[in-house]
Amino acid sequence: MKEEQLEKLKSSHERLRLLYQVGSVIHSTLDSQEALQLIVSEAVRVMRASSGSLVLINPTSGFLEIHAAQNLSSAARKLKLRVGEGVTGWVAQSGKPARVGDVTHDPRYVSVRRDVRSELAVPLEVQGEVRGVINVDSDRVDAFSEDDQELLQELAIQAAKVIHNTWLYEQLRLKVMLFESLSSVSRTINSTLNLDEALRAITKEACELMRARMCSLMLIDETREWLDLRASFGAGDAYINKPRLNAEESLIGVVVRRKKPLQVANVQTDTRYQNVELARRENLVSLLSVPLIFAGQCIGALSVYTARPYSFSNEEIKILSALAELSAIAIEKARLYERVADVEEQLRQNEKLSALGLLAAEVAHEIRNPLTVIKLLYHSLDLKFEPKDPRNKDAQIIEAKIEHLNKIVEQILDFARTTEPKFAPVNLNDLVDELSLLVRHKLANQDIKLVHDLQPDLPLVSGDAPQLEQAFLNLILNAAEAMGGGGTLTIRSHVLRGADKALRVAVEFKDTGGGMTSEQQQQAFKTVLATTKAKGTGLGLAIVGRIIETHHGAIRIRSRAGRGTTMQITLPAI
Repeated sequence: MKEEQLEKLKSSHERLRLLYQVGSVIHSTLDSQEALQLIVSEAVRVMRASSGSLVLINPTSGFLEIHAAQNLSSAARKLKLRVGEGVTGWVAQSGKPARVGDVTHDPRYVSVRRDVRSELAVPLEVQGEVRGVINVDSDRVDAFSEDDQELLQELAIQAAKVIHNTWLYEQLRLKVMLFESLSSVSRTINSTLNLDEALRAITKEACELMRARMCSLMLIDETREWLDLRASFGAGDAYINKPRLNAEESLIGVVVRRKKPLQVANVQTDTRYQNVELARRENLVSLLSVPLIFAGQCIGALSVYTARPYSFSNEEIKILSALAELSAIAIEKARLYERVADVEEQLRQNEKLSALGLLAAEVAHEIRNPLTVIKLLYHSLDLKFEPKDPRNKDAQIIEAKIEHLNKIVEQILDFARTTEPKFAPVNLNDLVDELSLLVRHKLANQDIKLVHDLQPDLPLVSGDAPQLEQAFLNLILNAAEAMGGGGTLTIRSHVLRGADKALRVAVEFKDTGGGMTSEQQQQAFKTVLATTKAKGTGLGLAIVGRIIETHHGAIRIRSRAGRGTTMQITLPAI
């Protein structure tokens, strides 16, 4: 009797020691495989089993796959059972333990080794969900007791902790990688205005982060009928050169239309996928595609493909969606920059047209005076010849051409008069902000720092906003030209009260360039015909002078050689 009690104490001590050892390993290692292998090996040893294994349910295929084993052959380790198949599959399906005293009398048993006579299997639950099974078997009949079952269930709890900790660690790893990727992509987006470069960086990060075989980014065209490949990473020539996708008929089109993520277990066998043969050649299997949404509108899709069957978790879908959101921002930023560049170029063209119009008006004005003298002198000569005299025809031609020239001059002057300002209330601070957006990249490229010192609640002025914007733009570009090696441009607005106590609004453009000589200051706003310079203090400032004059304003220059120039414009406040 005492020997039996002693044996039970020894057995109990051994079980407690085993649980303590397993717990210690679990808390001291991040290697889940090491911990799971220890659990199986010690279970086989303590229970004097012939072999043992720990199987997990593959979430993609649904098969039970061996992740740790003891005393099993290589062939046996490769065995895959469906849930519900064999004693192990029954435990996975029912969530209940199974202790079989003689497997030869149990119809559920699937033979793994010839000599097996008894088997013990318990479910492995993670947060209430059966994720796998731990089992041991023996060459002896009725080899396992209730105590053995209790011990194996305790070990299953320990194994569940390992799997859960591994899952938590993997989620943490993914989040760390996500933050690193988002930081890297954000830096790329903010440091480049090249859309293709930004999208290539995004597809590369997405591919590496998701451990994918390939990543692609497609954008929908203006007709919203076709999807075009805009960037990819890991794609072969066949994929890059494949025909564009129809948004109504393709899987990616479903993502764009529904604005929701979509995953496909195997594109090589899915009838909805348009390029099955291409997927087989490129070794593309599972697909996850998420929409690119900006301001509520879907503009394309970001997709990743794996090289093996895979089920993407909710966390991974969120990660790819975050990268897709950055992609949409990068695309819209690049498009906005293109529009800003177009507007800036349009303003430059308007400046040239204004200069040409001003030049034409002044030329016409200068021609009209001598032309009027010629016309008067011609009529005073009273040239009358006989009808048959050849000089009569010549005199008629001269008179007709004089009238023709006069009409051309009048037309040019009439055309120039159409540029008279259309007055309306204008907020000069808003004009400065809009222009700053237009020229910020140009100034940044020239290493020029733009500083605003704008008085809040600035009174409105009466003016033509496009013309004033043109004048301000000329002054900004003039200042930029004066600071070829970089510098600071300060734009300041404030209120002045004149000698007549009338309220005026002043806007100053102060640069740190080389300054202007006295002669340059005197000639700055002369007419186009009086200047010898095609830019800077030439056409641009001549236009500025003309615009401010028509707005009943004034321009003042303060400049010293080597200390920069300040252009101050004052306009009557409303």
